[in-house]
Amino acid sequence: MSKSEKKRTKRRCLSVAQPFSPAARLKRSIRRHFTRLGFTRANDGTLILPGTEKDDVRALHAEQRAERLERNSHFLKLTLPNALKHFANGDEIDPSKINLQLKRVRSNSEEADLFRIASLTWSVPVSAGFGRRLRYLVWDAYHEKIVGLIALGDPVFNLRVRDDLIGWDAEARSRRLVGLLDAYVLGSVPPYNMLLCGKAVACLVRSREIFNDFKKTYGSTVGIISGRKKRAKLLAVTTTSSMGRSSIYNRLKLGKQTFFERIGYTIGWGHFHITNRLFADIREFLRLRRDPYASNHQFGDGPSWRLRTIRRALEVLEINQSVLKHGIQREVFICPFGPNAFQILKTGKGELDLSTLQTVKEISDLARARWIEPRALRCPEFREWKREEILGLIQGKPAAPSKSMAKSGAAQPADVKGANQTLRKS
Repeated sequence: MSKSEKKRTKRRCLSVAQPFSPAARLKRSIRRHFTRLGFTRANDGTLILPGTEKDDVRALHAEQRAERLERNSHFLKLTLPNALKHFANGDEIDPSKINLQLKRVRSNSEEADLFRIASLTWSVPVSAGFGRRLRYLVWDAYHEKIVGLIALGDPVFNLRVRDDLIGWDAEARSRRLVGLLDAYVLGSVPPYNMLLCGKAVACLVRSREIFNDFKKTYGSTVGIISGRKKRAKLLAVTTTSSMGRSSIYNRLKLGKQTFFERIGYTIGWGHFHITNRLFADIREFLRLRRDPYASNHQFGDGPSWRLRTIRRALEVLEINQSVLKHGIQREVFICPFGPNAFQILKTGKGELDLSTLQTVKEISDLARARWIEPRALRCPEFREWKREEILGLIQGKPAAPSKSMAKSGAAQPADVKGANQTLRKS
């Protein structure tokens, strides 16, 4: 028997696995998982979404939410009772006095605990980020309450709509991606989200304070993956909506300044529908085979290691890799930090024009007049919110909106972006 015939025989043996072999058990587990999520399979092996409405997307993340709650149950028991005082009751807030500030989040701090608790209210599980990271609590200094969250991290390497906009080929992208970050957590918490503070939080991404923090923290670091010394400046930030189209970021302007621009959609590939529990089973299967993909993750590998590991297992199991095409297209936005940011990203030449970059205070004052105070007059029902309802959000039970707020289209709790746990630009 030739070598090629032996390989074909081996593949046939794998595809017709013994009923109780690790391969057969994992195959059944994967198929049951997709069926439980509501996916059906087309003739070519691709998955067919059960639906594309926001409730459908939330349902697809239900198992991840359950895993997340279980994983954080002890942490919440220890920290939530004391942390609740930092969340506002609606009737405590005077919208005309809201004063937004940024609090940098450091590991193992009270701010880190608050960030973690607030991110658990998101209806889509939140990523821990990777590579370079800047995390902030958006804070109302007047009322001394948490307004929202910002977390910036390394962008994904491949994002077609971004690369086409800038005019990158593979080499230029490799050299200049250092000037970009991705907002993988971005949004506000109740009752501030009912006052359109989600828009204000998004605008704060393009602030002088964040630009300076990046320069101070990462301006002269050595890249872990490239090994090269980099003199990076933050030129732009990308983000994606968590549930298809976004009304938060689209045409986001204050005065004459545009903050985020819509640039297109992702193509609907990724692995968010592979839960942590199922991924652990995949790694265990590969470990039993002594496959190096079972434990090839280390800091500096970037976000695609998980995707590579899943693809490797699908290849071994002879499952069509098109099951990674989940079909949820996410709207992509970009926030340039200056009028010539795209030109510098494309050519690598020039100095960034910072003349239009505003401070947090300037953005806060403009947002309060443009969005917050008018919303408060139109929708005074934000005063009905009670901080004790935060636990319900964490458990996946969003409070029912009042009739007038639903009619006006006010943002509801946990409806803004939580960057995808494993959805990153899929």
